[in-house]
Amino acid sequence: MLQRIQTIYLLISAGVSAGLIFVFNLWTTTEEVVFYAKDDILYLSLFLGSAALSLIAIFKYNNRQTQFVLGRLNIILNFILLGLFVYRSLNLSGETDVSEKGIGMLLPIFSIVFLVLANKAIKKDEELVKSVDRLR
Repeated sequence: MLQRIQTIYLLISAGVSAGLIFVFNLWTTTEEVVFYAKDDILYLSLFLGSAALSLIAIFKYNNRQTQFVLGRLNIILNFILLGLFVYRSLNLSGETDVSEKGIGMLLPIFSIVFLVLANKAIKKDEELVKSVDRLR
């Protein structure tokens, strides 16, 4: 059943993680060089991994528990990505390469919001199926 609301939320999350990373920059260095996620293999792989988890979760609609777990793993992956951004922007050495933060650093937050909404809808569907099974 691909026509559920969590499919929309997961598609939006995949679009944010895979599509918008090429549009919005992550930061600008002190030398005025704009840095995108595609410039570093770590950030690119984490963003694309998040998008892949969202797409896999969409097609696991037969098993709502697996879909829910994949959503949770995706949330954890986005928190790791957000932590890397915070670490990078607040460099421990005191001097930072980041002079201006871009809107791309907020992309994991948008993705997390849509993943939480998707997990909430998945849980609601699971409770509905369990309540119908009790009536039989």
